[in-house]
Amino acid sequence: MRFLLASVLFLFAALAGGGQARAEGPVLVELFASKNCRACPAAHRNMAEISASRSDLLILTWSVDYWDYLGGKDPLALPESKHRQRGYVERFSLRGPYTPQAVFAGSQQAAGNRQARVISGISAAAALAPAPVTLTRQGRRAALDGDPGGLADIWWVSYMSGAANTTDLVNPVTSARQIAPWLGGRAEIELPACESGCALIVQEAGFGRVLAVLDGR
Repeated sequence: MRFLLASVLFLFAALAGGGQARAEGPVLVELFASKNCRACPAAHRNMAEISASRSDLLILTWSVDYWDYLGGKDPLALPESKHRQRGYVERFSLRGPYTPQAVFAGSQQAAGNRQARVISGISAAAALAPAPVTLTRQGRRAALDGDPGGLADIWWVSYMSGAANTTDLVNPVTSARQIAPWLGGRAEIELPACESGCALIVQEAGFGRVLAVLDGR
């Protein structure tokens, strides 16, 4: 898919310190998993149950390939998944990547097969004060405004959803791309075409806290 970023205007504001804050839009829950991970089926069940019971979340499943030697190639694994998880390893000062790992709005992480910990992580992310950022949509255009408190990245993520998702995973990611940096002020973004599920994610650089999430379907 070709990604078009049109008419982007950045008005750079004075940078201010951030602190923990809740993202504009749904709470982003990311699950890093592999078909060769024995604990991952329980994590997929957890995410499916939680997704069915709540409408204020965007759950994305990122498949990784570093367990492929245990049972064959994971057909859904993406280089972007491994890169993103490595960013979280540094963010949370972990010894290394693991599966199943759940990350909540870029603010904390837990084992994805431990339902109580997942629910606690979601609740903590949802309870944070709103970030000083707004992300709205009109047709195929999005407007981003506010002060991220430093450099942020704008990501476009595509995933399988609805009838297009023939797996037992919740919203498995099919592609991801960083489409622009953002330092604050107003930015107008032309949303790329969306074949199934897709989202615009605004996140502090270095895989920090998620500042805003927009359903791009």
